[in-house]
Amino acid sequence: MAREQKQVRELQEGSYVMMDSSPCKINAYSTAKPGKHGSAKARIEGKGVFDDKKRSLSQPVDAKVWVPIVERKGGQVVSVSGDDAQIMDLDTYETFTMRIPEGEDLSPDDEIEYLEYEGQRKIV
Repeated sequence: MAREQKQVRELQEGSYVMMDSSPCKINAYSTAKPGKHGSAKARIEGKGVFDDKKRSLSQPVDAKVWVPIVERKGGQVVSVSGDDAQIMDLDTYETFTMRIPEGEDLSPDDEIEYLEYEGQRKIV
């Protein structure tokens, strides 16, 4: 699996973290001061990279969490049919089919960027 462990205090907005066993991009990160009966706590709010669901996580700042290694890659559109596009990876020349996001207008020979994590892909 392409992931690593980090302490919660090392996270920041814009980075990735695993929440409910799916990779999420951190939208908000806040900490509460240590109190009389415990350590400082961090509250993390994020949005799923591949499913767009909002999730939150509350942990002590010295706890360890999994951080996914989401790769940003380049590809070229080979063909478009309906809501799907056939993409060729520019590094490995592998071809695969991806769903076109709403509002995107792709045509053959367009170069795109996409995110990949454990076989899941999303056009950005």
